[in-house]
Amino acid sequence: MAVKALYYSERDGLDMALKHADKLLFSSKADADARDKLLELSEEITLFLQKRVEGLSEELAEQCALVIAEEKDLFARALKKPELLNQPDNGGDD
Repeated sequence: MAVKALYYSERDGLDMALKHADKLLFSSKADADARDKLLELSEEITLFLQKRVEGLSEELAEQCALVIAEEKDLFARALKKPELLNQPDNGGDD
């Protein structure tokens, strides 16, 4: 029997990682670190949104922040070319 190490972000927590093993358990430390960095960015965006958007619920702020963090490269490119945000090949619902 072989032994395999699996990694997860402590920000997700072990219970959440086990419930969503296909998305939150990683075979490399680098992938888990990347997830942790994404969640850190998401937390900061959440705080930013809550300060700037009056009446925004915590849950909705978290959902929005996670999407923005996951698509940070797209947002970076969109600063120069805004129409990129709504092109069909960018995962939008259009």
